[in-house]
Amino acid sequence: MFKKTRMIILLAILASFTGGGYLFMQQKQFGTDPKGERLARILKSPNYKDGAFQNLTPTPMMAEGVSYWTVMKDYLRKGEGREPQQNIPSVTTNLKQLSDSIPTIVWFGHSSYLIKINGKHILVDPVFSGTASPISYFGKNYKGSNVYDVDAFPEIDVVLITHDHYDHLDYATIQKLIPKTKQFCTSLGVGAHLEYWGVSPTKITELDWWERAQLDSDMAFTATPARHFSGRKFTRGKTLWSSFVFETNGYKLFLGGDSGYEKHFKEIGAKFGGFDMAILECGQYNTSWRNIHMMPEETAQAAVDLKAKVLMPVHNSKFTLALHQWNEPLNRVTTRAKELHMPITTPMIGEPVLLGSHYPNQQWYNALGQN
Repeated sequence: MFKKTRMIILLAILASFTGGGYLFMQQKQFGTDPKGERLARILKSPNYKDGAFQNLTPTPMMAEGVSYWTVMKDYLRKGEGREPQQNIPSVTTNLKQLSDSIPTIVWFGHSSYLIKINGKHILVDPVFSGTASPISYFGKNYKGSNVYDVDAFPEIDVVLITHDHYDHLDYATIQKLIPKTKQFCTSLGVGAHLEYWGVSPTKITELDWWERAQLDSDMAFTATPARHFSGRKFTRGKTLWSSFVFETNGYKLFLGGDSGYEKHFKEIGAKFGGFDMAILECGQYNTSWRNIHMMPEETAQAAVDLKAKVLMPVHNSKFTLALHQWNEPLNRVTTRAKELHMPITTPMIGEPVLLGSHYPNQQWYNALGQN
């Protein structure tokens, strides 16, 4: 009788955890899977096979010989220098009064940045909630790195979302942006999250790789391949991940999203004939998962492959999502870029980059201590 009672109690506890977990996962920030016409379109995509989107080449999450258990143990082990000891420095810029005559890029830490060009405002992968996860106490931003919020922005012509990971697509930020955003452009399937959160489907443009959208008379986006993955719950590959080519009145910018290094960079560079700037991920990498996140030296090489005039490395200096020292990405990529004779800009958060005329490159990231 005692054993039976103990078993019933154990089953009740497990059911409680299971039920609680299920209810927790129903919260809005987790998004939703594509359905209806959106799913029908996905099923016709040449990049969707065996129930999920696929990379162009085989892409295991972990490198050969690496287990998830090994990576978990590395995360639990305290590492030096993963976070700065002092506040991340920033520049206060009036985002509502950026130049109309000079294309300007303003970075906000990690992969969020604003492009003001030809009178239009394009905001990429905005995350301003202070965390890179669905749980507020995990993935918190570095002190001083979240000094801009949605109220600081002018009306946005296009919010571009490269893929649906939490450090690129933030529910709380999207909620605040909806009233001041004219259009959303994203990878195929990601619109399901946006529509679920209240974005009108008439404002959402979703692109498969190599599809091009002319969003107005002088502004076009083309989704291009990336080597990564997607997913906000436990299932991967229900939505696509992309890089994007942005073209407007004589300018071409490559907006990289997340990607492991592969031959697609050379293909994109050849197809589009080079770029005025390549904005590429450089951070949150490890040799254990280099298939899905480039190493810094590969970031510099990717800019060369893309035939970029200037490299701007992002995906760093706001969150600790990997095991390296927080300022290692910028140190390594600047060293390699110099060796490759690739011009590079490393602005502080909020510091304007003026396309063709002003590329900040002071080593502000080496002036801070490390924890």
